[in-house]
Amino acid sequence: MRAAVVTNTEFRIEDLPTPTPGPGQVLINVSRCGICGSDLHARTHADEMAELAAATGYDRFMRSDQSVVLGHEFSGEIVDYGPGCRKRWRTGTPVVALPIVRHDGQPNLTGLSTAAPGAYAEQVVVQESMTMPVPNGLSAEHAALTEPMAVAWHAVRMGRVGKGQIAFVIGCGPIGLAVISMLKAAGVRTVVASDFSPRRRELATTCGADIVVDPAAESPWDAAPKRGRINGVTDILSLGFDTMERLRRVPNLPWWYVFRLAHTLGAGPAGPVIFECVGVPGIIDQILTAAPPRSRIVVVGVCMEPDRFHPAMAINKELELRFALGYDPGEFRDALHLLADGKVNPAPLITGTVGLDGIENAFTALGSPEQHAKILIDPTSPAITP
Repeated sequence: MRAAVVTNTEFRIEDLPTPTPGPGQVLINVSRCGICGSDLHARTHADEMAELAAATGYDRFMRSDQSVVLGHEFSGEIVDYGPGCRKRWRTGTPVVALPIVRHDGQPNLTGLSTAAPGAYAEQVVVQESMTMPVPNGLSAEHAALTEPMAVAWHAVRMGRVGKGQIAFVIGCGPIGLAVISMLKAAGVRTVVASDFSPRRRELATTCGADIVVDPAAESPWDAAPKRGRINGVTDILSLGFDTMERLRRVPNLPWWYVFRLAHTLGAGPAGPVIFECVGVPGIIDQILTAAPPRSRIVVVGVCMEPDRFHPAMAINKELELRFALGYDPGEFRDALHLLADGKVNPAPLITGTVGLDGIENAFTALGSPEQHAKILIDPTSPAITP
């Protein structure tokens, strides 16, 4: 089969042997594969990513001097089964799969490991237990976005955004656009998106953002509707005075139980939920400085460099800082069905398609935010420019 292999940041197209599915594995023909920001990072920062992965307990991440077939956002069709499979679906069934396989009992990340070649190829091996049929006639193009949409869905769930809360999305690259789409699918009524790029702001609007801001001209925090009375620490202190004065007017009321109940129920003043989707040094500190008190900040953007922020700022505002990575199989399935049921439209994210011979050009094009968001690979296409 033909595949795009990267070694020391350089791509080349090779004819590789047809993959053989192992126990519990399935061979699929690749229909489409998305180019992920993680692929861009892995091409140029593989060793740094491998060191980070090893520090967290995963020691099989690709190294820059290894030859690896990238690609973990894919859709395809069933070709063959390995030994021990239940053979749930007929040959030719459209499917997607979580990009992770087992070899010798050890998990390997598909497209980011020498042991698990990815879908920048005509065929890829997946785990049967992690494979799901594509429902409702969902197109191969849209099905291939299940994986990045699952990442966004996981981030939104981690954010625990109430429908009436304001959600801020800082950075409208592919993951920011996916987060916007999933916030609207979750019923969040007010989504404020911020990006310097006119093209990305345009795409954010198409994905459903209610307010779109150029941070060079306007603060996203000022553009949001003013709700409630909590805009600073002074407001929280004043609310404490007002609450105590009201409670003390009620004779024999054990007012401290009211506070205990509020803590148990998660009631009380709350700020917005903010999704950091940029992933460059300094952004977290900027958000901590500007965010209203009691905000919840979900970091989705992957910053590959050391960063600094002021913990005292977060402490004074009682900000909650969370970091999101990946998804679980249930969230992957949810994302697939949100796409298939028409509750999320991924079309605005797809800005180009290339064949295997166009991958180098696609990576170059993705270096600029002004044209492309998500470029798909069609292994059967002769296209060399997205």
